[in-house]
Amino acid sequence: MQSVRNSRFLGYRLGMTCPDRIQIDLKSALYLLLIALTTCGCHSSGHMPSCNGHPDLCSRPYDEVAYATTHNAFSHADGGWLAPNQSHSIPHQLADGVRALMIDVHPYDGPDPQLEGETYVCHVSCLFGAEPLVRILDYVKDFLDERPREVVTLIFESYVPGGAMVEAFDESGLTAYAHAQKPGEPWPTLGEMIEAGKTLVVLSGPDEGSPDWYLDQGLFAWGNHWDAKQPEDLDCERLIGDPSTDLFILNHFLTNPIPAAFLAEKVNYNPFLLDHAVECETVTGQRPNFITVDFYAIGDLFETVGVLNGLEEEGSD
Repeated sequence: MQSVRNSRFLGYRLGMTCPDRIQIDLKSALYLLLIALTTCGCHSSGHMPSCNGHPDLCSRPYDEVAYATTHNAFSHADGGWLAPNQSHSIPHQLADGVRALMIDVHPYDGPDPQLEGETYVCHVSCLFGAEPLVRILDYVKDFLDERPREVVTLIFESYVPGGAMVEAFDESGLTAYAHAQKPGEPWPTLGEMIEAGKTLVVLSGPDEGSPDWYLDQGLFAWGNHWDAKQPEDLDCERLIGDPSTDLFILNHFLTNPIPAAFLAEKVNYNPFLLDHAVECETVTGQRPNFITVDFYAIGDLFETVGVLNGLEEEGSD
């Protein structure tokens, strides 16, 4: 009320008429209303708030949604990693629309002896590049703090004890976002996860005594082969996990002998990428959830995910 009274006093001081002051107050009220609608995620047309960028996904169970996924998300050219799988950093990937990140965790074995055994994100060896796990988790937490209506998945290949993983999550503050799920139980919708503030799904290896949000990937997901060298090597056959589980990880990238942008040019564009996803749905009876690529900025990853989610037609802008 103080600010309203002050605006009226200012009107008198400047010699404004009563209609002038009313007009200013009405503009202020409309401005405040616009801010309120924007903050709550509502729209004046009455549309529902969006989930992962679209209102239609709010009522969709988590396991019935496709997600743009980056293979070895941490290994990126912007950070100077050797033989990177991606061009850009994890914050950049999340800002662009990536919603699932594959991350490898190792005890540090790089050139700094003082860090030996610490929990680091590395690919095969920390000599190729390394970053503390907690820093990677900080990136994800910052994103979820800023974008509370987005659901993100972390898919770990971990070579450290579960306790070390949980410690890093606790240190970053990301544990508060982690969704707990029991095998065989229906997944909540994205909207329900968002309303509960549980907008992170964590998949990793089995580890006895881990908290209920640290999900055993083998009980929830399966994936096809990941060692394709040529486009014709990409298939739909199971390599890991049980196809009866809820989530399908579609590995769609080439390594020959190392990842490279020119290899992504061969397989990341439609119709090849979308055809692979549709073929695997036809063969397995299960729509892929995690469309996983190298060099995500090359090709049609986001269009493909939109088509699989029924949000756009192939070739739409």
